[in-house]
Amino acid sequence: MRKLPGLRTDLFSRRRFAKAGLAHGAGLALLAGVPLPLLAQPASGQRPRWAASWAAAPFDYVPAPLFPGLPALPPRPQRFDGQSLRQLMVSALGGERVRVRFSNLFGRQPLRIIEASAGLAAGSDTVAPATLQRLRFNGRSGITIAPGREAWSDPALLGIEPGQTVAVSYQVEPGTPFATVHPFGATLTMAGAAVMRANWRGAAPSPIAHIVTGLDVAAQATPRVIVAFGDSITQGTGNGEIAPASYPERLAQRLREHPGKHGGFCVVNAGIGGNRLLLEGTGPRGLDRFRRDALGQSGVTHVLILIGINDLGVSLPEAMQGLSPAFRPASTEQLAAGLQQLVGQAREQAVKVLLGTITPFKGAAYWSEEKELRRQALNRWIRGRQDVDAVVDFDRALRDAADPAAMNPQYDSGDHLHPGPPGYAAMGDAIDLRELSE
Repeated sequence: MRKLPGLRTDLFSRRRFAKAGLAHGAGLALLAGVPLPLLAQPASGQRPRWAASWAAAPFDYVPAPLFPGLPALPPRPQRFDGQSLRQLMVSALGGERVRVRFSNLFGRQPLRIIEASAGLAAGSDTVAPATLQRLRFNGRSGITIAPGREAWSDPALLGIEPGQTVAVSYQVEPGTPFATVHPFGATLTMAGAAVMRANWRGAAPSPIAHIVTGLDVAAQATPRVIVAFGDSITQGTGNGEIAPASYPERLAQRLREHPGKHGGFCVVNAGIGGNRLLLEGTGPRGLDRFRRDALGQSGVTHVLILIGINDLGVSLPEAMQGLSPAFRPASTEQLAAGLQQLVGQAREQAVKVLLGTITPFKGAAYWSEEKELRRQALNRWIRGRQDVDAVVDFDRALRDAADPAAMNPQYDSGDHLHPGPPGYAAMGDAIDLRELSE
């Protein structure tokens, strides 16, 4: 877990937050690099083989009412005021060229990026000057991205080693409203045009990560790109970390310790706190975002699916459930059918599938005995799958031997729903690395 002091990555605004009744999380209640020189241009006509080296699942920023205990929202819609932003991300892969994805998926107006740059971080507020370079878009220094679209930068020559921190800086047109956000990557803001400035001493930390949603590396070999897809139990928790405490981070640590004879690996955390499989809430529903956030990552080879606990848990008393479908708990059959759709989509793309059992949550704010029966039934269905490459029994890894409906107290964060760091480590350790070797 890599931490930059004073930077927060928790996000607190969600589209349809009030309508769906979801709090930030799965219930109601993420440096220094040794700079390498820029490398020579590859031979003319050589096509890069891109692989995701870092990515985040985006969603919409719309201020909405919050539940007690969560941070207060801004009193009015937030906009960019002409400042520059710098996002830090750890590259899982090494290579000679990179490209960066900029997203306006949730924008309602064109997104004008005035200029952007990339380089290797030499500290929390500094880029190694010899590596800092302007990013181009079809040869130009800026780009306008239409609402609902994304754009990759042109390839940039940047010698990078696995585990080095990349800094992507950009400036957008003043007056642009906040739109596309995500939970990962420490972000700094600096007044005015500072994209090509290496030292950002005095820059202010931002509580929100915007717009930059992917970093690809031109891989020389064929790496394993593993996407962990889910809600806050996948997203993890943290405050100011480039990579939060999470089971995907623990899995990445294990793979670093046992790299094997492969072309490297990347574990993409595509978790969104509060996300559901069948209904929209925090972010698009899992059924709608799976093709983009999981199967759409460059070079994806494996997906690890763990989603459904919010579908089981979020509800109102039965007498009030008629107010909105968003407050009716999903049935076991509905969730099984939804998970089967994800498995089928991955199979169509020849991506290997690992399917995780739903974790115990007795004692959480939205638990009930009836919901527990449905969780157990869904887990029986998951364990019986013969059309996946592996089942990861997260339930077994976390449950209390004395009360299997509840999480082991040593793994519990305290809310009986989310694991703490030891729990995330236990989840990461439950994954058989042999299933990721091919």
